[in-house]
Amino acid sequence: MNRIETLVLLAGTELPSRAIRTQIASAVNVIVSGGTGSGKTTLLNSLSSFIPKSDRIVTVEDAAELKLDQPHVVRLESRPANLEGKGAISIRDLVRNSLRMRPDRIVVGECRSGEALDMLQAMNTGHDGSMTTIHANTPRDACARVETLVLMAGFDLPVRAIREQIAGAIDVIVQVARLRDGSRKVTAISELVGMEGEVVTMQELVRFEQQGLDAQGTVKGEFVMSGVQPACLRRFEEVGVAFDAGLFSTAPGRKAVGTTWLR
Repeated sequence: MNRIETLVLLAGTELPSRAIRTQIASAVNVIVSGGTGSGKTTLLNSLSSFIPKSDRIVTVEDAAELKLDQPHVVRLESRPANLEGKGAISIRDLVRNSLRMRPDRIVVGECRSGEALDMLQAMNTGHDGSMTTIHANTPRDACARVETLVLMAGFDLPVRAIREQIAGAIDVIVQVARLRDGSRKVTAISELVGMEGEVVTMQELVRFEQQGLDAQGTVKGEFVMSGVQPACLRRFEEVGVAFDAGLFSTAPGRKAVGTTWLR
C-alpha cells in the first residue's frame, strides 16, 4: 500500500485526504493527536511523504519508524544511558541540536516531555511545515497536553506566554482514533486561529460523525464539512499550492457544522 492509499484509508475518503495533503505541501505546522494504537505514527509517516523533495528534513525519534524517501533527510535517534548512567541522549537534546543542522522542516516522532517547548520555538522561528505527534483524545486536549509538556521543560513560564507560543506555532491538529470495530480513522481536522483573551481559539474544519454499526459490526459514519475557509488559505496562495476553494464548503448532500469556536 502506498502513502496516498494509506492516507485515504486513515482519512476515510479522498476529501479529507486532499485537505491534509494540501496543508503539508504548503508548509503548515501540524500536530497529529490520538490515543495509543490510533495510527499516529502511521499517519505521520504518510504525511511526511508529501513534503517537497527540495526540503531538508531532520527527523527525531526514539526508534527509527519513519520511512522518508526524500533525498535530503537527516535521521536522529535518542539513546538511553549506559550501565554507569552516562551517555544518554534525549529527544530534547536532539531537537535542540537539529536546529543547528539548517533544517527546512523538523519531524519529531512523538513529543512526550520538555522537547515540546523546543518544538514550539522551532515552529515559531522559520521551520514551517514541521510535524509531530502527541497523545490526546481531542484537538482541545492536544493543546492542553502541549501546555503541560512545555511546563515539564523546567522553566517557570506564564501560562499566557505558553498559550501564545502554541497559538503562533501550531496551524493544524489532525485527530485520529481507533474505533470500536478496530479500524483507525481521522476523526477531526481543526485549525488554530489565534488567542481570544486567555484562550487558544480553534475552528473545526472537518469532523467524522459516527452513525452506529452495520450488520457486520463495522462503524458507519460520514465526514461533515465546516463550511468555512481555513485561515491558512493565504499560505496556500503564497507558496503557489493549487487549492480548491470549495473543498471545505457545504456542498449538496454534505452536512454543515458551521464555525466551532472551541473553549
